[in-house]
Amino acid sequence: MGPLSPELADAIETLVDAQILLVALDFDGTLAPLVDHPGDARPLPASAELLGRLAALENTVTALISGRDLASLRAVANPPTETLLVGSHGTERWAPESFGTDATHIDLNVKQSTALDKAIKVLESVVSDHPGTSVEYKPASVVLHVRRAAQDMASKAIRSAHDRLENIENLWTLDGKAVLEATVLSGTKGEGLDWLREVADASTVLFAGDDVTDEDAFAVLRPGDIGVKIGSGNTRAQFRLNGPGELSALLELVLDMRSL
Repeated sequence: MGPLSPELADAIETLVDAQILLVALDFDGTLAPLVDHPGDARPLPASAELLGRLAALENTVTALISGRDLASLRAVANPPTETLLVGSHGTERWAPESFGTDATHIDLNVKQSTALDKAIKVLESVVSDHPGTSVEYKPASVVLHVRRAAQDMASKAIRSAHDRLENIENLWTLDGKAVLEATVLSGTKGEGLDWLREVADASTVLFAGDDVTDEDAFAVLRPGDIGVKIGSGNTRAQFRLNGPGELSALLELVLDMRSL
């Protein structure tokens, strides 16, 4: 038996009748394996090739929805030109001109810039006190990475960061897998997925993701949609795959159904 459960395979087979299908994927931990350095991430070749073939089909729209900013997402994912993009947890949005919608870019005001500067100083201080941790800088956020730290050191770093960030105004924190992100833009992947559905005029959505922040996208799925959790952990998704290496089997079956 392949990586797809019979129930998931049956659900995918129903997509043959979807008038317009949106296939939306998280990137890190879903299309690409998790890595220690964000800039080193790349999509698994089989899944990337299948995503390109899906993007070329009529009445099938592909999208990537990520916590990365769009510049970083483009750099590591090299997405098909037809693929819609949502970055920075739903606050950055881009679609090809053929979809007739304006892109959403990051433009911080004075209060947001001040809050981000404060958060950067806090996390840089946390990193200096906790070996194995590191900071990633984004246009509207700063991220504490603890994947390479010893478990007790990682936990201490996350707790310290939370305690020191909580009094900064105009700032939100997002917990993920071995990361803590401090952002000055309030957005969710659920909002991003709703935007993708509207822009694509999709009748049915397939969304796959692995992280805590992807639960916001699973939460906005509707009857007839398909949610696939990649990896372990509690989830709202109906189905699960063990890891990014199994995603290609899912995409291949979707491609088969949409090519009939």
